[in-house]
Amino acid sequence: MKLYNTLTRRKEEFKPIKDGEVTMYVCGPTVYDYIHVGNARPMVVFDTLRRYFIYKGYNVKYVVNFTDIDDKIINRANEAGITTEEVADKYIKAFMEDAKGLNLYQEKTLHPRATEYIDHMIKFIEKLIEKGAAYNVDGNVYFNINSAKDYGKLSKKSLDDLISGVRVEVNEEKRNPMDFALWKKAKEGEPYWDSPWGKGRPGWHIECSVMARELLGETIDIHAGGEDLQFPHHENEIAQSETLTNKPFANYWLHNGMLTVDNQKMSKSLGNFFTVRDIAKEFDLEVLRFFLLSAHYRNPINFSREVMEQLKNGLERLYNGKAHLEYLLGKAPARELGEGEREILKEIDKFKDQFIESMEDDLNTADAIASLFDLVKFANTNLNEQTPKSVVQYTYDNFLELSNVLGILSKEEEILEEEILELIEKRTQARKEKNYKLADEIRDELRNRGIILEDTKEGVKWKRI
Repeated sequence: MKLYNTLTRRKEEFKPIKDGEVTMYVCGPTVYDYIHVGNARPMVVFDTLRRYFIYKGYNVKYVVNFTDIDDKIINRANEAGITTEEVADKYIKAFMEDAKGLNLYQEKTLHPRATEYIDHMIKFIEKLIEKGAAYNVDGNVYFNINSAKDYGKLSKKSLDDLISGVRVEVNEEKRNPMDFALWKKAKEGEPYWDSPWGKGRPGWHIECSVMARELLGETIDIHAGGEDLQFPHHENEIAQSETLTNKPFANYWLHNGMLTVDNQKMSKSLGNFFTVRDIAKEFDLEVLRFFLLSAHYRNPINFSREVMEQLKNGLERLYNGKAHLEYLLGKAPARELGEGEREILKEIDKFKDQFIESMEDDLNTADAIASLFDLVKFANTNLNEQTPKSVVQYTYDNFLELSNVLGILSKEEEILEEEILELIEKRTQARKEKNYKLADEIRDELRNRGIILEDTKEGVKWKRI
């Protein structure tokens, strides 16, 4: 498999540190609010990469952290008159609910909270001070940027360029304007932890370095997140981690492109800001997942209701294909294969190979989805009630297996029942309008999907074949 490594700016053959095992760290949310559709993109994209590794037989150690202490969380707690822990608990619970709707693979996922690792962060900072890579000024501890080798290697900017190009608040405590906080002195009324430098709390960048190290090791296979995290967050993680260990922090750095809404940057002031929960009021979150996989992860993606409607229809076509195969499974005879049917198996293998080839090419989910549609189209055209059951079963099993890699087509009963009732309502309306041709077409469509209608005095009843 080839992955585009931001660190080298090229596609590289993926080689894990340990055979048969992949370690992945994805920067998770700061839990002061509900996640928005932009936050959902890295969650869905890298969940899909994880699913693909599992499909390939790897044991995947997967971490998505929660930043549960931060200025925004403190402000939200003060506004609401509650503790920072209560704010974090509320939005972590909400995240887990959204994760379920987005079908994020949760088995064995590690969700560390930053506040669970404060002691480890203090020890990490102490070691940096011992090495002369950090310094304490009146309770604030800063990383000495000049102690980092190759600072800027991820964002491909020299330290001089960064200093001149980034607006940095004048801070007389810092030796270099690019030095960043490892430990922040507590302000009055803020939560704090005791440390060798007095009461305070960790800086943002140190949190991910420490949690990744404690849970996955000093060097991890993949560190991932949105491209907005490249600088300064990921750059600073590399600086502090590699200065401490003298080892690569991560071998592959993956970043997803940004999301716009109606071709504009999402913002509350423009009125185009949508949380995942907002989307769930209009669409099943499976449609949002499908949307987020419909473009290559490194490309920007534009969210609009029109695109969501199109993808909802596309997802329904895949569900229809699944239902058609399930219908054929109930009808197909158990008989020997003819030559033509062996050719069908070869064609199914070709679609599977195309899917895998797309995923192997830097996680090209857009092309992988196209292979699924091709498979469905082929099955609808070439499989029928006389096709041997083993052929139908092979097609069905491969279709489901590949769909599961993308994390879709897992909500059959809920989506199909809702659709069935909609079609029955359309058919009833057509009969009232004496449009019997349309009514018959709807009945036939439902039958092809394994649904039999029965007109009774009490209304239309339906059952699965």
